[in-house]
Amino acid sequence: MRATGTFTVKAFVPTELKPEPAVPTGLPVGVATMEKSFEGEVAGRSATLFTAAFDQGTGVGTYVAMESFEGSLNGREGSFNFVHSATTSGSDRTAEFFTVVPSSGTGALAGITGAGGMAVDADGTHRIWFDYRLGVPEGSGQST
Repeated sequence: MRATGTFTVKAFVPTELKPEPAVPTGLPVGVATMEKSFEGEVAGRSATLFTAAFDQGTGVGTYVAMESFEGSLNGREGSFNFVHSATTSGSDRTAEFFTVVPSSGTGALAGITGAGGMAVDADGTHRIWFDYRLGVPEGSGQST
């Protein structure tokens, strides 16, 4: 199944967390927390741990984000985790990765597996989609 939606970033809060031991590199690593709001077939909110090695001046870098989503996909309520990452040279997105974390689904989204993606339209609209399957979670004693 596929669910699509749009999202807005409600909060982006840099933290003081730094890798230890410190290792000097050309792009320092930073950590932030994020809160997002979703509308459409993907409806709800998420809390995100966001890690990046990024140059604000040139727009070059890579990020990795772990999101905990609560809401609905195509009307099915629950929660799950998903992870995504991408690299940019300042004007593109490459090396994209996006997957639902296995065994993380709850409620009507229990047993969710799959992948997805994100894109930003020219007008700044942030889009998200999930290509997913719902199944019986392992260890539940139920057959699929």
